Amino acid sequence: MRKLTKYLLSDFLTIFGTALLLITFAFSIGTMYKLIDYMAKGLPLSVIGQFAVYTLPYSLSFTIPISALFSTLLLFGRLSSDSELAAMRGGGLSLFQISSPIILFSMLLSIICFYNSFTIYPKTTFAAERLKKNALSMGVEDPIKLLEEGRFIRDFPGYMIYVGKKYRNKVRDLVVYKTDRTSGEITDTLRADSGILTIDEEKMVLKIDLFDVRMEIADAEEPGKIHYMSARKHPIRVDLNDLTKKSSVRKKRKYLNFRELVYVLRNPEADMGWMRKYDMQVEHGRDLIEFHQRICLAIAPLMFVLVAIPLGITSHRKESSIGMLMSLAVMFIYYIFIILSDTFDKKPQYYPWLLPWIPIVLGQIYGLFMIRRAD
Repeated sequence: MRKLTKYLLSDFLTIFGTALLLITFAFSIGTMYKLIDYMAKGLPLSVIGQFAVYTLPYSLSFTIPISALFSTLLLFGRLSSDSELAAMRGGGLSLFQISSPIILFSMLLSIICFYNSFTIYPKTTFAAERLKKNALSMGVEDPIKLLEEGRFIRDFPGYMIYVGKKYRNKVRDLVVYKTDRTSGEITDTLRADSGILTIDEEKMVLKIDLFDVRMEIADAEEPGKIHYMSARKHPIRVDLNDLTKKSSVRKKRKYLNFRELVYVLRNPEADMGWMRKYDMQVEHGRDLIEFHQRICLAIAPLMFVLVAIPLGITSHRKESSIGMLMSLAVMFIYYIFIILSDTFDKKPQYYPWLLPWIPIVLGQIYGLFMIRRAD
């Protein structure tokens, strides 16, 4: 039995490790775009590397269960198609005995995921958010680098700036939107054929001198009325002091660890005493959704393995394509309930925090029943 356990775990870990690397890489593509964006803004590689490490635990909370599902489907599909499973059962072993090493390992994965979901990833995600907030202040030594060609830049408070072409401190085809700092709505629009950028390091001001400008200025006294003007030259002064302030990041519910979440759930009035009763119920419901989603994500490896064992046996094929299709189907059914719980987060009367438990409970019942039936 020891040799069999070693054989099964060795195969499973090989597939699981490969799947985890590939799926985590695919899951992190969005983060890579952010890292490239930060590199273009002149941030040091040490900061970019730190941000990449901070975002990894959040990705693992999703990729570990998916990798466990995919690995189990492939392993038991191969064992079934090669008749190894039939030989093991012919030797007097039940399917429970054969699959017990994989089930026990999935329990270990669930424990790891639980610790990650309630301790590691809230801490690292919070650290990544603070790092992102302070990223602009790290690169403010040369704020001209923040202005990239061919895209709108929203990093400057009160402005959205588009640059068509840039060569050192000279730019062409500029579009500048002045925005309301409170609502974020666009108030004025300025379009210029060219411009020159300079920095007043003493006053921390970015000077943008626009040439051949067309302006659309909102009337301060008559809302909705627009004044159209033009000018040979028009100056804009952007205060950079807001970029250098390392603003504190408020701890949102996704940044809370296990103890903090439990405290918030037991004492909803601690942070929400000023709210109306209905708003308090909505916020309390969202806290419950966050708590239950994390628990369900932690249990997911065990549930996925229990579902994948009978599915892998019935596939009877070596090809990874059937395992991939089954993985996608099971993942879709599971994660649709996670999405539904977020969709109904403003309707606490429907108990949306219980929705993630539906695939967990049904999946475990299905897996145990099918394994027992196969014996």
